[in-house]
Amino acid sequence: MLKVKDLSVSYGGIRALRGISLEVPEGKIVTLIGANGAGKSSTLRAIAGLVKTSGGTVTWDEKHLLGLPPEDVLARGVALCPEGRRIFPHLTVLENLQLGGYGCKNKAEVEAGVERAFDLFPRLKERSWQKGGTLSGGEQQMLAVGRALMSDPQLIMLDEPSMGLAPILVEEVFHIIAQINAEGKTVLLVEQNAFAALRIADYAYVLEVGEITLEGTGRELLDDPRVVEAYLGG
Repeated sequence: MLKVKDLSVSYGGIRALRGISLEVPEGKIVTLIGANGAGKSSTLRAIAGLVKTSGGTVTWDEKHLLGLPPEDVLARGVALCPEGRRIFPHLTVLENLQLGGYGCKNKAEVEAGVERAFDLFPRLKERSWQKGGTLSGGEQQMLAVGRALMSDPQLIMLDEPSMGLAPILVEEVFHIIAQINAEGKTVLLVEQNAFAALRIADYAYVLEVGEITLEGTGRELLDDPRVVEAYLGG
């Protein structure tokens, strides 16, 4: 289980996170929803070791993560698929995946990771020779997720995976997230598409200006009038 307690993050004089606490049980999908600037991405980046925290604790499987460099967080079984995909556009699909396996112990583990990605995303296998920058937006998102899965993490954190995608591709992305979870991965999902996120979430938190203001099961928040009005179009 991932346990975040009293987590605080500041950028200069701006408090991005104001002592938030949340839990992600093993094998579940937990989502964070909220407006731009609420602190959703800061939460994931703090857990991943990419931003300095000003207070709190983060543990995964009862092992402390705060203060570790990102590569050590990854080695503990926690991977981040960042907002905006962040693939390497001038490298091929295969090369992008292989770079995602930099933490693997040997070549066999890298090859196994590539095969897992190709099994999950057959389209990537068809385009393994193609430069990442020539892929469609949906294919680039598949590549970003496949790269994050290369180290076979127990917990995968997804930051806005549906951003900028056509509605039909958004549906495909959420189907893939559910499939990843069904295969045994724990998922912490940050999404602006609150309706799609809450539909697949076992549990959810609402972040507003760096604070958690609501929490409950995905179904409970889908039916909550405050969430409906603020995030689901009334």
